[in-house]
Amino acid sequence: MTILSRRAFNLLAGGLAAFLSAAPLSAFAAEDFSNVTLRIGDQTGAVRAKLEAAGLLKDVPYRIEWSVYAAAVNLHEALKADAVDIGSAADSPTVSAIAGGSKIKVVAAFSNGGRGTALLVPENSPIRTIEDLRGKTISPTTRGSVAHYLTVGVLKRAGLKAGDVKLAFLTPADASAAFQTGSIDAWGTWGVYLARTVGTQKARVLIDGQGINTGNGVLSATDSALADPGKVAAIADFAARIERGYKWSLENKDAYIDFYAAFSKQDRSIVAETYDDEAAFKRVPLDDAFAVSLQNVFGTWKEAGVLSGDLDLSKYVYRDLPSN
Repeated sequence: MTILSRRAFNLLAGGLAAFLSAAPLSAFAAEDFSNVTLRIGDQTGAVRAKLEAAGLLKDVPYRIEWSVYAAAVNLHEALKADAVDIGSAADSPTVSAIAGGSKIKVVAAFSNGGRGTALLVPENSPIRTIEDLRGKTISPTTRGSVAHYLTVGVLKRAGLKAGDVKLAFLTPADASAAFQTGSIDAWGTWGVYLARTVGTQKARVLIDGQGINTGNGVLSATDSALADPGKVAAIADFAARIERGYKWSLENKDAYIDFYAAFSKQDRSIVAETYDDEAAFKRVPLDDAFAVSLQNVFGTWKEAGVLSGDLDLSKYVYRDLPSN
């Protein structure tokens, strides 16, 4: 029988602890999740579809209830009503939701530097510069959305005020119809809506979000979910799956394009043009700099007259999510 010294035992125990902390949650203690159901809000169903395409939902050790929403405003309404536990959206609508009293915290963030949003004009539009937007009707899609944030930034860059244009806040479906019929002159949009409009209507990108939007997509969880240790562990696991999903996109370009072409119902050539937006996403730390970034988003909304009052966004950053 071998007897370990106290020092050897401590080293062995420390090594085992390190191994367990580094192992994915789904790799051990699956029984811990036997009674856990994670309710996930998913914009357009894109998160679920991509994770399934990447094979990242095959070994989930907890139950998932999916709910699909057309836009961030709808997803955040569900979070505020405690109808879902977590959901992903850009930082700008998330800050708007927090300012509106939603009891949520940011638990993970991913950034692509502002890619993936754009202000579109019809293919043959006479609008060629931002200054040409004066007197025109723009739909930033929904109020408080990432496209609204982009529109605010675009107008500021051109020295224009909200009163210099006509803003028409519409749902994604209504904005798409208005753009197609010429009822609006420009449309601020994102993601699958952007890909479809460029693909089917040959819309022209007047300006994209780089240098204006942060590009931060955030995963938010309700306070009630974060009070449940089982759900916190499941949220940590799911955030890691999202991160692996972005890695899959980066390392499997053709497979991603095949997936998104089918999902968005567009030709591969159109989807290939958007690939770099997806491949640029990286997980970012929820540190002081990130909290400052959220605070700056709030400041931009205040300056534009969208939000008012005072809000310390650092209180809405959850920094204790287990790492796996």
